Amino acid sequence: MTNERERHVPVLLTEAMQYLAVRPGSTVVDCTLGFAGHSAEIVRRLGPKGKLIAFDRDPQAMELAQARLDAVREQLGTEAPEVTLIGEAFSSAPLHVAPGSVDAVLADFGVSSLQLDQASRGFSFMADGPLDMRMDTRRGETAAQVVNEASERELADLIYEYGEERRSRRIARAIVRGRPVTTTGQLARIVAAAAPAMKQDKIHPATRTFQGIRIYVNRELDEIRALLEAAPTLLKTSGRLAVISFHSLEDRIVKDSLRAGAQNGTWNILTKKPVTAGEEEIDRNPRSRSAKLRAAERQ
Repeated sequence: MTNERERHVPVLLTEAMQYLAVRPGSTVVDCTLGFAGHSAEIVRRLGPKGKLIAFDRDPQAMELAQARLDAVREQLGTEAPEVTLIGEAFSSAPLHVAPGSVDAVLADFGVSSLQLDQASRGFSFMADGPLDMRMDTRRGETAAQVVNEASERELADLIYEYGEERRSRRIARAIVRGRPVTTTGQLARIVAAAAPAMKQDKIHPATRTFQGIRIYVNRELDEIRALLEAAPTLLKTSGRLAVISFHSLEDRIVKDSLRAGAQNGTWNILTKKPVTAGEEEIDRNPRSRSAKLRAAERQ
């Protein structure tokens, strides 16, 4: 479990700022506000004529981020930029941002430490809590509804596709037999009993199943695809896009999208290989170990 200091540390902050090339007076979109780690640094660089537009569908994250950014803007005084926070999924960006008006777009995908650390949110099995897993707690079906109402085949398919879990059919069968499943601890125990950790495994046997259900509940990959499709329309010519992913499903979508965009003349790819965290950052923030940053410039 992370301590309070580590909990909201932005991943690959220096590298993200380098590739975004934030200048005074520019307009920047942060698609994944979280606790405003990246946004706070962006605000410090924008100057009084700059503008930050930030999205997050998690109401709790939005409240905490608002307070943090208000404090930063108060410190900056007359040098503070304009800040607009939008409590919606980042796929809605085209509804709120004018085409061709943005200098830089940042996205830091996946679940946040804020969400993982609270048992009541149901993202983690490290502490027992209700099976929720929704990033937006105001709408959508919960993980409990998925686990208890989906067919065995549907469960197996989503755990395999989104969790990349090879033993998904065995796990789905055990989940159906164990219904009703109401807590994260109960689900983790069912998965671990059905598919125990193998010698080469470095993660808990339920990790992939939880990932698969979480991605399904939040439609995370659809969100990423929607953003990558919209980003070129939002950016000015020579505008920058930087995205940080945490597992192969996310990174593969980003890599393939940027590659296709480079081929059709939309993107100039700035990172031939994904940028990863150095040992010092990994020691300071273990979450950064799996982070990969890719960046491109709008042609």
